[in-house]
Amino acid sequence: MPEENKIRDAADAIKGALEVVPIYQDALQPMAKEVGIALQTVAKTLHILLAPVSSLVWSYGTIKDFVVARVAEKLKDVPTERLQSPEPYIACPVIEALRYTGYQETLRDLYANLLATSIDSKTAHTAHPSFVEIIKQMSPDEALIMRSLAAAPIRPFIDVRKEEKDSHLGTWALKHFSLIPRQASAKCPDLESSYLVNLERLGLIQLRENYTLKSGDQDIYQALREAPEIQKLVTEINRIDGHKAQINTGAIIATDLGHQFFRACIYEGMHKEQG
Repeated sequence: MPEENKIRDAADAIKGALEVVPIYQDALQPMAKEVGIALQTVAKTLHILLAPVSSLVWSYGTIKDFVVARVAEKLKDVPTERLQSPEPYIACPVIEALRYTGYQETLRDLYANLLATSIDSKTAHTAHPSFVEIIKQMSPDEALIMRSLAAAPIRPFIDVRKEEKDSHLGTWALKHFSLIPRQASAKCPDLESSYLVNLERLGLIQLRENYTLKSGDQDIYQALREAPEIQKLVTEINRIDGHKAQINTGAIIATDLGHQFFRACIYEGMHKEQG
């Protein structure tokens, strides 16, 4: 009967499939073994790569020794009657943050300054609790830029634009070029624009576009225009048919919060000056 034939055919197909499965399993076993071996190799490699990182995480004892020595050095000229227990909302996050950034000298010094500021009763009011989180969101290069800005909180920058000669339409070839990262010995000065944008996001600086700083008859932007990398970029753009390089001026200006950050986290002589 037709129905019986259909049932028999289906049963034979299922039987055949079941018989084939072990064959595929046997074929896949070597592959599975290779994948397992590869995963083990990667895991071992990651263990080796992460070992130095784990060794950089400071213990409480290491943090305590650093804080006592470094903060004591910063407060050595402060009369004992001015010393007070720091607010927990400053001290506790600082100690926690040092677990992961203590190995990095530039960042740990910002934390040490902040803690010292919170212990000196005459400066404690400048130790804003947001500064701990702000430092957490800084790279070491950005910390170096802030140190440089603390000495001169208004700086020039230039933008280089590649424009079409006829329409003036174009794209930015370079943004926020200044001499700060090089003067501050930043590790990756080419990331300057990203650094400055992040510092602006944190509320520490303003980036004034199409803004010109003036100082008498002095051209504050001359050194930027004459920088080798700018000269090279301008030459390359001007060689493109139908295009020209346009340089716009701007300014980096520290905000009120930025100035407070300088006082709380950067100025080394603050406590001595207020003695």
